[in-house]
Amino acid sequence: MTILEGVRQYLEQGNAKGVKSTVALALQEGIDPEIVLEQGLIQGMSGLGQKFRKNEVFVPEVLIAARAMSAGVELLQEPLSQNKQRVEGKVVLGTVAGDLHDIGKNLVKLMLTSHGIKVIDLGADVPTGTFVSAVFQHRPDALALSALLTTTLKEMEKVCQMFGLEKFDL
Repeated sequence: MTILEGVRQYLEQGNAKGVKSTVALALQEGIDPEIVLEQGLIQGMSGLGQKFRKNEVFVPEVLIAARAMSAGVELLQEPLSQNKQRVEGKVVLGTVAGDLHDIGKNLVKLMLTSHGIKVIDLGADVPTGTFVSAVFQHRPDALALSALLTTTLKEMEKVCQMFGLEKFDL
């Protein structure tokens, strides 16, 4: 079994210690952090997502795997940010009000920063006004809104309407 297969296997099992140790081993062995992220962690979650769609695993297993993924992502943050010296752009990012789920947001942040993009992370459960203020303060190239709960999709609509986007289909 390769190191990246180990990352995927531990991830699927929801074994945070296993994920963390195999990610650390991969970095120690000189595997590019982007490869560890994409071929280890992201592919592992993608495989789990396919099993979820087939009802082979359920929400608790996916949430446990997401926590395990966070353990691996934590180790990759510094090496990924060191990969790029030049800032390519700027993004304001946050999870909308009413939603505390930030794993997807954190993954997007990691991917953006690994490509030299400066990210202003507003966190989770961010009120509409905070997004608006951050856009005027930081003048980003893009605004990225995150939501997992369908009940908070209306919050995305509110943010878009604050910027004059009246037509918004959910």
